[in-house]
Amino acid sequence: MFSRIAPRYDFLNHLLSFSLDRVWRRNTARRFRNILSRPNARVLDLCCGTGDLTLALWKEGKRSTGKGAGIVGSDFAHPMLCLARKKYSNAGPQQYIEADALTLPFPGRSFDLVTAAFGFRNLANYEAGVREILRVLKPGGEVGILEFTEPRSAFVRSFYHLYLRRIVPHVGGTISGSHAAYSYLPVSVSKFPSAEELAALMTGCGFADSRFELWTMGTVALHTGRRD
Repeated sequence: MFSRIAPRYDFLNHLLSFSLDRVWRRNTARRFRNILSRPNARVLDLCCGTGDLTLALWKEGKRSTGKGAGIVGSDFAHPMLCLARKKYSNAGPQQYIEADALTLPFPGRSFDLVTAAFGFRNLANYEAGVREILRVLKPGGEVGILEFTEPRSAFVRSFYHLYLRRIVPHVGGTISGSHAAYSYLPVSVSKFPSAEELAALMTGCGFADSRFELWTMGTVALHTGRRD
């Protein structure tokens, strides 16, 4: 499904989010400036798609040190990775790996930071995904999972549901040619654990300091945690 919509993926992300997706990714990168500024930091961007967060992380590290951190972008959809490599052929990270986020091809304790932006929701098993992230993190390493979440305000939630269930499938399906893909989006969001539930899952799997912050009227959550 993601391979089919790859050619229009970036355009629709920016259009349907009113370009807020750029802001969310940039703010996520800034949240981990302390790690990205380390000279030898190793970072894994899971479910990286066409590499927008991967590049944002690299740029944030470069602003701090003059040299971007060593970042690997990983995704299950080959066409997405091809677009990422093509988009950033003259800048940013160049290591993109096709891999399943539930069985990563990396030894344990390999990374200082693992991130995922709007891709963790698509994993077949959330607990297995959290445990795999924990496995590849170094002691003291951190995780950042950026995902959509249900707004707490009933007023905001009513408009959020209207937009997500009616407008997004119509606009996204028409432009991408895949109505199934953009009908899947609101369904996947509604079935995804709440921010509190995901934080509890992370804690239960072994993360310390599992917490979240809500952005944009509570429609997006950044989850963070640390491996002791």
